[in-house]
Amino acid sequence: MRIRTDGKYEYRLDPINRAADFYDCNKTKAVVSACDDVPKLVAAARQVLERDDLTNEQRQEIAKTLSTRVVSFEAEQSVTVDRD
Repeated sequence: MRIRTDGKYEYRLDPINRAADFYDCNKTKAVVSACDDVPKLVAAARQVLERDDLTNEQRQEIAKTLSTRVVSFEAEQSVTVDRD
């Protein structure tokens, strides 16, 4: 697979290079590693936000901290009333 980084796709080169620096490897392995890690990190973040021992304020702060330009997390507080 090739990822175009020329012309109007030049913006892709910076994130790919940052990933290669982060993983300390070549660009191909960095892209594959990031693609493997991101779904796991998002699932872990969702699991943290669903913890019962967090206040709504803590959930909001964690959601804001973990959100990125592409992935955003929202913490909502809901109340359910059951009537018999």
